[in-house]
Amino acid sequence: MFENHTLALFTGIVAFLVVASLVGWQLDRRAGPQGNAAIDNLNARIRAWWVMVALMGGAFLIGKAGVIALFAFASFAALREFLTLTPTRRADHRTLFAMFFVVLPVQYYLIWIEWYGLYSIFIPVYVFLLLPILIALRGDTAKFMTRIAEMQWGVMIAIFCLSHVPALLTLDIPGFEGRKLLLIAFLVIVVQMSDVLQYVWGKLFGRHKVAPKLSPSKTWEGLIGGVASATLLGAGLWWITPFSFWQAGLVALVITLMGFFGGLVMSAIKRDRGVKDWGHLIEGHGGMLDRLDSVVFAAPIFFHVVRYWWTV
Repeated sequence: MFENHTLALFTGIVAFLVVASLVGWQLDRRAGPQGNAAIDNLNARIRAWWVMVALMGGAFLIGKAGVIALFAFASFAALREFLTLTPTRRADHRTLFAMFFVVLPVQYYLIWIEWYGLYSIFIPVYVFLLLPILIALRGDTAKFMTRIAEMQWGVMIAIFCLSHVPALLTLDIPGFEGRKLLLIAFLVIVVQMSDVLQYVWGKLFGRHKVAPKLSPSKTWEGLIGGVASATLLGAGLWWITPFSFWQAGLVALVITLMGFFGGLVMSAIKRDRGVKDWGHLIEGHGGMLDRLDSVVFAAPIFFHVVRYWWTV
């Protein structure tokens, strides 16, 4: 599966991480024995990126099965984080079991067999109707609407939306055979780099808050600078996609904006729950959902844009 474009892309990513690691090491040396919290956090994030790139590279080497397994695990971890912060009752236990051990594997199995007609509606139609039925049968009506809404939202975010990343492998794009893994790389790189670049632009020039009550670190200057930079990055990566230069830029603009709003929505949920991070799975990044919040919102949009405009 590692054809020339894939190798070139991963070589560039590894080179970038090597440079980042050297810069982080040099900054840590200059900080001296007393250290610096910001530098320590930066180095923790760089180490976490090494782990994530290694996992993604291993999944790419295995191919379709590896990518589906990786994102199925990510969905499991994300759903666990979401439900950990969601109050449940004893009557919900069977429903929770079904979410983890029936809904999740069935959704990814449908992607494995490439049954678009079912995996595209399995959760938003059948599962959305089934979950309240399962809870109603238990007879516990205390906060029934709240419990159902939270479970449905958790399934939607952690399983349905995230499963659209490996679903990119099911698309039939003329002239792009054997290279669909690069679509996943394009999505993840552009959206994740948009997050990083928004942070950098915000730190350098940020003055005006977008939503101070939800995410004080998000500024209009960071948003505009980060999205513009990531859009240019996406356009520059046109060679790993079926898009032209301008098409890649437009697609990158769409998914970076969706990624920003995804992060905003997920921040709102965290504020509602009174927590800073979804979890502590990834050093320097918080939980799985902290790292994938923007991808969760961008993935379904990216999938359907590609499917409706570039497939046969």
